[in-house]
Amino acid sequence: MSAVDRREGSVALDGTWRFQLLPAPGAPLGEEWGEAPVPGCWTMHDPSDLPHYTNVRMPFPHHPPFVPDDNPTGVYERDIEIPAEWAGRRTVLHVGAAESVLIAEIDGRQIGIGKDSHLASEFDITGAVTPGQRHTLRLTVVKWSDASHIEDQDQWWHGGITRSVRLHSTDALYLDDVAVRAQQDGTLRVDCRVRGPLTDGWTVSGELEGYGNLTRDTAHDAANRALGRVSDFLGEARLSTTVADVRPWSAESPVLYALTVRLHRADGSVADTSHHRIGFRTVEIRGRDLLINGDRVFVRGVNRHDFHPLTGRVVTEDDLRADLVTMKCFGFNAVRTSHYPNDPALLALADELGLYVVDEADIESHDHAHEIADDPRYLPAFVERVSRMVLRDKNHPSVIAWSLGNESDYGAHHDAAAAWVRRHDPTRPVQYEGAAKTDWSSTDIASDIVCPMYASLEEITAHARSGEQTKPLILCEYSHAMGNSNGTLADHWAEIETTPGLQGGFIWEFWDHGILQRTADGLPAGPGATGGYTNGTTAPGYRWAYGGDFGDTPNDGAFCADGMVFPDRTPKPAMYEHRELAAPVRLSYDGTGVTVHNRQYVTGLAGLRAAWLIGAEDTGTRVVPVPLPDVPPGARAPLALPPELPGGTGELWLTLRVTTADDLPWAPAGTEICTPRIRLRERPAVFTGVRAGGAVETDSEGLLVHPLLTSPPVLSLWRAPTDNDLLGGAAGRWRDWGLDALVRKPVSVTRDGNGRVTAVAEYPTAAGTVVHEQVLTALADGSVLVEESATLPAGLHDVARVGSVLETAAGPDTFEWYGLGPWESYPDRCAGGTVAHHRARVDDLFTPYLRPQESGGRNGVRAFSLTRGDGTGLAVRLDLPRQVSVTRHRAADLAAAAHHDELTPRAGCVVHVDAAHRGLGTASCGPDTLPPYLIAPGTHRWTWSIRTL
Repeated sequence: MSAVDRREGSVALDGTWRFQLLPAPGAPLGEEWGEAPVPGCWTMHDPSDLPHYTNVRMPFPHHPPFVPDDNPTGVYERDIEIPAEWAGRRTVLHVGAAESVLIAEIDGRQIGIGKDSHLASEFDITGAVTPGQRHTLRLTVVKWSDASHIEDQDQWWHGGITRSVRLHSTDALYLDDVAVRAQQDGTLRVDCRVRGPLTDGWTVSGELEGYGNLTRDTAHDAANRALGRVSDFLGEARLSTTVADVRPWSAESPVLYALTVRLHRADGSVADTSHHRIGFRTVEIRGRDLLINGDRVFVRGVNRHDFHPLTGRVVTEDDLRADLVTMKCFGFNAVRTSHYPNDPALLALADELGLYVVDEADIESHDHAHEIADDPRYLPAFVERVSRMVLRDKNHPSVIAWSLGNESDYGAHHDAAAAWVRRHDPTRPVQYEGAAKTDWSSTDIASDIVCPMYASLEEITAHARSGEQTKPLILCEYSHAMGNSNGTLADHWAEIETTPGLQGGFIWEFWDHGILQRTADGLPAGPGATGGYTNGTTAPGYRWAYGGDFGDTPNDGAFCADGMVFPDRTPKPAMYEHRELAAPVRLSYDGTGVTVHNRQYVTGLAGLRAAWLIGAEDTGTRVVPVPLPDVPPGARAPLALPPELPGGTGELWLTLRVTTADDLPWAPAGTEICTPRIRLRERPAVFTGVRAGGAVETDSEGLLVHPLLTSPPVLSLWRAPTDNDLLGGAAGRWRDWGLDALVRKPVSVTRDGNGRVTAVAEYPTAAGTVVHEQVLTALADGSVLVEESATLPAGLHDVARVGSVLETAAGPDTFEWYGLGPWESYPDRCAGGTVAHHRARVDDLFTPYLRPQESGGRNGVRAFSLTRGDGTGLAVRLDLPRQVSVTRHRAADLAAAAHHDELTPRAGCVVHVDAAHRGLGTASCGPDTLPPYLIAPGTHRWTWSIRTL
């Protein structure tokens, strides 16, 4: 039955049920019953079977189709009463999802079984119940089955009933399926399948709100009768109309129309009614382009699991709306339902809010992919899972492609499923990454789209320019968002937007799958928990748990913490990078005037407002409103510069702060959409000040002694490894070289007659010796000028950073800087933000990635200060825009901790000023950072000054 029936009069069975968790199927029930929420994962509230995280490996060693004898089995039970008015009608039990095998019983009589953890099971229980009477409904859920081997997705393993349970009723004559095809040109076709006792004279009618009744296709009826496709129990009918002034549906303009379909008995009375919200749009592939309503739309997508940090796999409609609203606010226009059909409410919300959906079947056999792909025992499951997804979701305009699953090799099962989809729904393309894995140019495969996973920029651009490309290339996964990541995202989009044949992709992924855990007992906080987290951080007594934190073995650690948002949906800094790259408004500057570009496909700029943010290095930052012209989609227009631009000799940047003009379903008026920036004035040379001629206070090794510093500036070549550093191998090299434990060996200290102090030191490593020179000079304004160089031997071909690290005394708690901000940025992730004057509490600079690691850096900093409440402190000025970080943690502190509750903030500040800092890349899964963002051997120089405020 299609999920879009939306019939009225259903009875919700959600709530608290009687519950027992047994060690295996067939184990005897106990005398005592506990309680459990429905929907709910027992793994989130029953300590005898806790969440288990694996990525590729199955959590048990058995080969398909076998599973362990120890097999947690949840028994849910409650009393139900069938409404008396349902007498003579058909009664259906709907279980939204259960993991993984569902057995349904009424009064001890088994009525059916379901075996798909992410699609509904429906049972006709008419013969097992009596309207007006009470019955006992029992739902038994077995955690492991042969189906578990094709549900080996990268997520927590749970057990339970994870979506809503309800009863609904229909007449004996009912609409079994309604299939809607609404095209961009306004043509509408509705195919109906009717079941029940059909008598001559039954009819189907349809009404499109505002456009009247649809026309019955009598020729279609006659053809069906001639082919024998209408019987006493099954009938087909077709309705159609054309909307002359149709407004097509798109992600930018998600226009929906209300469609009502009615089934009439022979006497004209209504037996059944089905309500739908439909959108008119066309999806086609033309050559190597995917077109939506004729437009070659860039797919700016993200992968998404059903997830919640308190309830596991159980999500509400409010949760789903918040997910999609967040995506829209940060420039995403597409979502892939990795790696199974998400809760059906997500599709209705995607229709409403405007997001393109790649709908993916519940198939992933990662650990045993090659074995299963051609194993005939699994063929029915592959075809059934794909076909049931299509039947459930086919009427949603948001769905633009069907995916046959994920990471399951490629075999006959995929070809069979693709053939079924192409026959049943020729209006959408089919995709599957595994089909094109070995040959992107092949035309004879079960994928209409080449959708590689973590392919390098070099690979995809070479393919697009090879002359052999035959299909659109849209990456199903790229830019792995694990920890401090998503480097080179701007480089990807620079190539995608300028290379014909490349059309976008889906970032992995939306969520960090951290589960809120009580540190006192190590258990999930559970669905009833309140509070405990905010802004990506947890309250005392809680932490974000990842693989292994529940004693789960084997596990894949923090690999589940790979999202663009934290577990509480707080955006990570990389979200702002994506928002700017996806901006609907861009600027260009030719030296005399500014041009505004509308990068949208169907909407103008009338719904947006703008203001200039003027960031002047010398005179501060101010805001000036500017009228934003209503530029048509794809067009450009001049934009007035703000009057009375500030003078001076320092840098001058203009940022256009673009916001929504009116309330939108996904953004209230005033929501910031993007902040494109241009530079009007370059920065002049610095440090031309007069030398004071006095002495700089130093210690015996020539290192700076300063009243606000507890540790003088020394050389740093290491950072607390990011997840990319660890899994990509860089962190291992750095440790092998000894960069995490550098020892400074003084070589010489010289003091000239003008008070200048030159200190030379060596830092031995396993790959050669680094020579570091630091020259300290007192300036007339009270500053100390620090001129440094570090010469790296050829063996140190890829280090984390080259720069200075120092530590302040306790007291300074406010960080103000001129440069890129306000959020964290790195050399290969710095397209978002504004170049202006920024201010933040030191404690707010650090980004709490689930596994502590390098974070909190600011790229392109020109000058900064650290001050106390009374304004005293220290100020630093840099020769060039540099990478700077200020936190309460040393790199060694971060590297030694597995969770943030293991960290103790230091009283002072740990400050890094880097001449060069390695990019982030995405090497935890995919390519490492690109060569321009690596640090080569040779001599690196940097100059800065420090003074007391």
